[in-house]
Amino acid sequence: MDIVVNEELKAYIDPLTPEEYEALERSLLAEGCRDALVLWGDVLVDGHNRYGICRKHGLPFQTVQNTRFRTLEDVHLWMIDQQLGRRSISDFQRGVLALRKKEIVAERRARAAAGPAPAPDVPASAPSAEAIGSAPAPAPLDSREAVAKAARLSSSQVVMIEKIRKQAAPELVAAVKSGTISINAAAAVATLPAEEQVAAVVAGKDELKQAAKRVRESKRKPREEGAEAPQEGAQPGDELQALRRRVAELTAENEALRGQLAALQASSDAEEGAELSAPF
Repeated sequence: MDIVVNEELKAYIDPLTPEEYEALERSLLAEGCRDALVLWGDVLVDGHNRYGICRKHGLPFQTVQNTRFRTLEDVHLWMIDQQLGRRSISDFQRGVLALRKKEIVAERRARAAAGPAPAPDVPASAPSAEAIGSAPAPAPLDSREAVAKAARLSSSQVVMIEKIRKQAAPELVAAVKSGTISINAAAAVATLPAEEQVAAVVAGKDELKQAAKRVRESKRKPREEGAEAPQEGAQPGDELQALRRRVAELTAENEALRGQLAALQASSDAEEGAELSAPF
């Protein structure tokens, strides 16, 4: 059977770095291809790098059919879960994959709620519907905590990765993937205009760190200055409540001062009385 390489599936997972590819090639040359390539019909789902290396060097390999795939979405979800189970991928990659899974599951649930869907496109050589087992429905990732658990990250890391996905220039994303900049710093730099992000990436690791530091300091300064002043955008009712609390605080301070003054006055009067009653 001729194996079909679907370029969209091949590119769905981040490619290996040159160093990782060379290590895999050395391993296959030394030990052979021990893990079977996963197919959906004649479409290659898992093992693109191994397939390419085996063909390049004429190495034998085995294949196995996954009979549970009904749609390309099933394939995507399976690929994501396979990657999330690996230890070699970075925190950023795990976060991105978990967020992709969240989007796929949400879209699937929305379609299911809308009514019956048309028959999906499947490879001509894929197993028939009768031969396909029903794949378990993926758990909904309808909260940031659920996404964080799937990615084995903290909720705050998921927030930062979401920000990077939405706001970061491609050059900054590449810097995060390569480890040039941390997720935390990249999330800060991602708030800058795209041209400033690119300039910081081009300038190198130290400039990226400085850019992140400047962003954090610029955010910290208004918060410190705003501690005394009413917040911008505050509602009139909020300002009135704040004023009332301040008036109550000043009134309490005034009463306390009056009490202290009365006590001092009483003490002074007592001392004067004692002096007048004392014998000459």
